[in-house]
Amino acid sequence: MIDVRRSDERYSGGEPARGITTRHAFSFGSHYDPDNLRFGELIACNEERLEPGAGFDEHPHSHTEIVTWVVEGELTHRDSAGHTTVVRPGDVQRLSAASGVRHEERNDGDTPLVFVQMWLAPRSHGGEPSYEVVRAIGDAEPYELPTSGALLHIRRPAVGERTALPTAAAVHVHVVRGQIRLGEHDLGPGDAARITDGRGLELIATAGPTEVLIWEFTG
Repeated sequence: MIDVRRSDERYSGGEPARGITTRHAFSFGSHYDPDNLRFGELIACNEERLEPGAGFDEHPHSHTEIVTWVVEGELTHRDSAGHTTVVRPGDVQRLSAASGVRHEERNDGDTPLVFVQMWLAPRSHGGEPSYEVVRAIGDAEPYELPTSGALLHIRRPAVGERTALPTAAAVHVHVVRGQIRLGEHDLGPGDAARITDGRGLELIATAGPTEVLIWEFTG
């Protein structure tokens, strides 16, 4: 089954007056939809845009795996565990909040910052928070998140190229840029597909450059 969710169906959020624009794919904050709480272990997939100088002030998280993919610009991250990093396009950033951590995220650059932030539920609670950035991850290097039983695949197919999707109980496809065809569906930037019990599926890039984030939930 392929359940397509369009970019224009996302919930609008953020604080535009402060230079923060957010588009939520799942129930989030005051935007509550009991039929749209999660897919697999994915509980948030937020498209964020921060204008120069804007950002999220220090705030807490717990019992959440936070994975961030920068699309444009540079993201400055600071947290209460002492990490200060700059995350750039092509990097995968992960913050495991575990029993509790505080962090802030800012655009300290002079151009807009655009990123996709995905929250996943961990299999167990507690433990110490942890953090890492994998620089310039390639298409052949899936990022494993064992705490949530998930794998993140980054795909950048050329126009006309076919990409096989993982065979898993649940697969989530998010189009960052470009155009793809998945079965009978055409998807563009911000569109997503929630796939259950899919076998032998593939996506085809129809306009590029193309970049797609694919979550495979191993169950």
